[in-house]
Amino acid sequence: MKNGKFVEKMSAIAYKINSYKYIIAIKNAFTNLLPIIITGAFATLFSNMVFDSTNGLAQFGPLSFLEIFKPVSQSINYATMNLMALAAVFLIGLEMAKLNKLGSTGFAGLLAVISYIAVIPTTINVLIGEEMAEVGNVISSDYTGSRGLFLGMAVAILSVELFTWLSNKESLKIHMPDSVPSNVARSFSALIPTVLTVTLLATLSYVILWVSGQHVYEIIYTVVQGPLEELVSGLPGILLLMFVAQVFWVIGIHGNQMIKPIREPILLAAIAQNTAAFEAGEEIPNIISMPFWDIYMSMGGSGVTIGMLIAIFIVSRRKDFRAIAKLSVAPGLFNINEPIIFGIPVMLNPIMAIPFILTPLITGTIGYFATVIGFAGPAVVMIPWTTPPLLSGYLATAGSLGAVATQLICIVAATLIYLPFVKASGVEKSVEASVEVAEQKA
Repeated sequence: MKNGKFVEKMSAIAYKINSYKYIIAIKNAFTNLLPIIITGAFATLFSNMVFDSTNGLAQFGPLSFLEIFKPVSQSINYATMNLMALAAVFLIGLEMAKLNKLGSTGFAGLLAVISYIAVIPTTINVLIGEEMAEVGNVISSDYTGSRGLFLGMAVAILSVELFTWLSNKESLKIHMPDSVPSNVARSFSALIPTVLTVTLLATLSYVILWVSGQHVYEIIYTVVQGPLEELVSGLPGILLLMFVAQVFWVIGIHGNQMIKPIREPILLAAIAQNTAAFEAGEEIPNIISMPFWDIYMSMGGSGVTIGMLIAIFIVSRRKDFRAIAKLSVAPGLFNINEPIIFGIPVMLNPIMAIPFILTPLITGTIGYFATVIGFAGPAVVMIPWTTPPLLSGYLATAGSLGAVATQLICIVAATLIYLPFVKASGVEKSVEASVEVAEQKA
């Protein structure tokens, strides 16, 4: 009864969090943003592994013509990775508009982008010769790229919420005659709320700069984004995040969805920084990123259940386990493991919950230290999470065979962890069957 009440309470908390509209808007926006990030990442991969005349296929005589395509891949990378924050702001604005019932037009996304640009600096300092010069009417990639994500999310939410509130004030609406087309009437009706929204946010940004001597971007990055990146970019932080996700899975709640609003902005920003450094030929700054999570901590799906599948085929004699495992192989190769999670089941299963929680923590630790010592290359390419194990390690690290070998080691470790628990589940079933037979005889 106590366990039932605990699960019920946790489910209620999870439902409340997942139904919070800001969480919904951020999750949906980053889901829609993923194809753009993956496009930019693969442009970088081709730029360096195919079109580059020093390290890519273009270095070989017959394929030297491939070098002419490198500017194309570089422009794609710039348009996607260096404008990530602007894209996220636009998408969050759209999602907020849907939740606030403002309609399905793109106006709210445009308003969010304009509001964001209004609160960020539009000058940069450039070293010319030996002197620093201020250049105006430009936006630094610090604000349009991954480093601007948290401020962008805040401004997108705040701008649409403020616009919604102002739009509901009848006194601020400009009413046009019935003869005026409806789309023109809507534009005039939104005019004053739009002016006030952008003006108020720009003024707030200026006041903060005037009072504190710092741009709001610097404050947000220093107080919020920077510390969160430091926490999650370290091994203890990523293991804690994974532990929380796995616990939610075990009690019947989609763990990845619960941590997504925290995980996505930080880990996607990390891979964006890695991709930019890889493109520039610089040292890769982050070990932990979104692909790191996928290639070492989610092989076969949450809980690294590829190890569970292998363990079932090795030691389990339970017909139900083996039948479920056979059905789960095909989706499991693409890291989709709902069939095995719900079929075994893993949820509310005190035996299988232990390795399900423990395994990704161990494989993540193996992947981390393999990267630290240089055995595995760091992830530099954002790949689809459905990319099969081994191929995912190769692509995400731009061809590191050490990463592939590390994935193999992680799969072996996962299998060894799951083995005794799968065997124990078989023994438990046998005991239950014996008890039933004894009861029937009695």
